[in-house]
Amino acid sequence: MTWFTLPVDNLLCRCLGISITVWFTLLFVFIIVPAVLGVSFGMRRLYMRTLLKIFEWAMLRMEMGAKEKNQELYKPYSNGIIAKEPPSSLQQEIQELRGSACLRSEPEFEMADIFYFCRRGVESIVDDEVTKRFSAQELESWNLLTRSNYNFRHISLRLTVLWGLGILIRYGVLLPLRVTLAVTGIGLLLVLTALVGFLPNRELRSYLSEKVHLMCYRICVRALTAIITYHNRENKPQNGGICVANHTTPIDVIILANDGYYSMVGQVHGGLMGMIQRAMVKSSPHIWFERSEVKDRHLVAKRLGDHVADKTKQPILIFPEGTCINNTSVMMFKKGSFEIDCTVYPVAIKYDPLFGDAFWNSSKFGMVNYLLRMMSSWAIVCSVWYLPPMNKEEGEDAVQFANRVKAAIAAQGGLVDLIWDGGLKRGKVKDAFKEEQQKLYSKVLVGEQDQEDHSDDKHLEDENPEEHENSRG
Repeated sequence: MTWFTLPVDNLLCRCLGISITVWFTLLFVFIIVPAVLGVSFGMRRLYMRTLLKIFEWAMLRMEMGAKEKNQELYKPYSNGIIAKEPPSSLQQEIQELRGSACLRSEPEFEMADIFYFCRRGVESIVDDEVTKRFSAQELESWNLLTRSNYNFRHISLRLTVLWGLGILIRYGVLLPLRVTLAVTGIGLLLVLTALVGFLPNRELRSYLSEKVHLMCYRICVRALTAIITYHNRENKPQNGGICVANHTTPIDVIILANDGYYSMVGQVHGGLMGMIQRAMVKSSPHIWFERSEVKDRHLVAKRLGDHVADKTKQPILIFPEGTCINNTSVMMFKKGSFEIDCTVYPVAIKYDPLFGDAFWNSSKFGMVNYLLRMMSSWAIVCSVWYLPPMNKEEGEDAVQFANRVKAAIAAQGGLVDLIWDGGLKRGKVKDAFKEEQQKLYSKVLVGEQDQEDHSDDKHLEDENPEEHENSRG
């Protein structure tokens, strides 16, 4: 039987060799070369338009199935769970509960007062504006991903076949292609930045480092099938400044670095991430801190200040929220990067969850699991807006400046501007927030009539400026 098996083995080897050669040739010609040259053939946008038509058809089929069964499709954003009244002061609401024309001047507690706190507590449990920012954004329609569908009972046979075909395409074609591209991009970044770092001429080293970084990040963007629309490029960050942006995912760095050359700021890591950091810093002035240095605010501020003072160095990229938010809002900006005397370049990033949820829920998914979900999604579609540069105004402190920049980013990206600290993602509410409500209620009991309309969501910086500043550092 030897004479029969040898030709078959040779044929299989030849077919496998031809397949691998064709695979890498197409990869090189249609993806790597365009990434090096910074051009696009428009295939990703054609792919996105095709997906949109398929999603529309799938949603239409589900609506028809629901109509046949006299049922309604589940809407994740259904209204009417709880009807919130327009915000008013604690004093006004307690007065309405007591049903008197005015509050009594003598200290007195009434049982009706507890209904106010019970109602506000239930509202927070049912519709908490902070906790829901740390969970995946829900979709109104299905994108043929099991992780985003709430209407399985309305799936027809055609949709089931289409969904199965989608699994084969995503895991059989797209995932291997994307993993190959990611390995290629990271491998080139490691090798080329290390080689460029040995060049003695600073100007040549800086020029080649920029080209290498842009090329590698463009390859990584293609590894995610990222379709990015950049707006107002005339406002792109310049040397000697700080670029600040809202933070949804670790790939925010790749999204922005695909269109610009930045110095990164972060903590020193080990493993593969540490290798990448060491290779990058050889060719470019990135700023990495040891774990013991991260909490030294003066050291951090000094290194950032020294960097922006050198106008030959690229802008620093910072995410002041300090944690990932699900791209529906912008939470409190840490004030550290706004204490530096330099120009700040705000950038708003908005992802379209229809093609794939970019939010990284670090408490639920590890980095490897998250990247697998990203690479097995349909695509990453987002818009990036470069806002006009901003400087600290006369008499404005770092906290006020940070809030002004945050408000501009939220308005441009269509995001909710929240005062809460993103640290609540893992920590408990500070006692100062609880004490604030106790102080307001104590004023009601002792009969102090404040002329100002104190809102229950009033920021603590007016009452506890020192403690609030410590939380933003």
